[in-house]
Parts: sequence; C-alpha cells; structure tokens
Amino acid sequence: MLSIWQIILVSILTTLCMEGVAWFTHKYVMHGFLWFLHKSHHTNHNHLLEVNDIFALFFSVQSMAMIIIGITYPEWNILLALGVGISLYGIMYAVFHDILTHNRIPFLKIKIENAYLKRIIRAHGVHHRSHKKKDSEAFGFLYAPKKYNRNN
Repeated sequence: MLSIWQIILVSILTTLCMEGVAWFTHKYVMHGFLWFLHKSHHTNHNHLLEVNDIFALFFSVQSMAMIIIGITYPEWNILLALGVGISLYGIMYAVFHDILTHNRIPFLKIKIENAYLKRIIRAHGVHHRSHKKKDSEAFGFLYAPKKYNRNN
C-alpha cells in the first residue's frame, strides 16, 4: 500500500509518462491499425464530436476504473495513483489540444501569448498538414521540439 506522498509522486510521474504513451499511441496505433477511427480528426467538419473521440473515451474509462478500484481496495491504491495521473494528463490534453489548438469550444476565445504553447499549437498544425495515414510528423500533444519555434 502506498502512502499519500507516494500516491502523489506516482500520479505526477504517470502524468509525465503519459506524453510518451500518447506519442506512441498516436504514431503507431492512431496512424496505424486504428487509422479508420483517427482519420475523422484529420478531416474538416463542422460538428462538435468526431469518431476519433473514442480514444478519449477509452482512456477516461480506463482511468476511472483504476481510480475506483484503487479507492475500493486500498491494497491496490497504486491503481488510484495511476488513474489520477492518466486523468491529469487527459485534462491537460483536453485544454491544450481540444480547446486551445482545435477551438472545440468556440465561445472560448483565448488569446495565446506563451511561446511554448504557441510552439505546441504550431507543431500540431504541422501534424495536420497531412490528411493521410503515413505522411504526418509531430505526434506529441504536450511536448513540441524546438524545431517548431516560429524562428526555425
């Protein structure tokens, strides 16, 4: 059983590691054998939801199950920590990717001034230049290499 400080540490580490999981999943699963679900995200449309949102649902259900099991069975509280970490990453993903990058909540007009946030948005824009399964780059969601700075 983990202490509260260990739960916090594992949650933070899980949140950080989720960028790697998301990158791998995006590159090899979404742009791989599950492209038929993800391609909806690479097409222009005017509706709020897209088939690609099934991925967010998958990670949400997984996270909620881990949290519930970790709370219900204290000896398995590492699952609580992992579930919280996945949830924190999901919240950051929703804010940065869905709200700031894709403006999926149109009445929220947020002007981005932060250079790093602009870099993430620029990298994702480069990713979306391709509407094909194999011609994309920049698969991360919350990390963007310096090559995506405006000056590069």
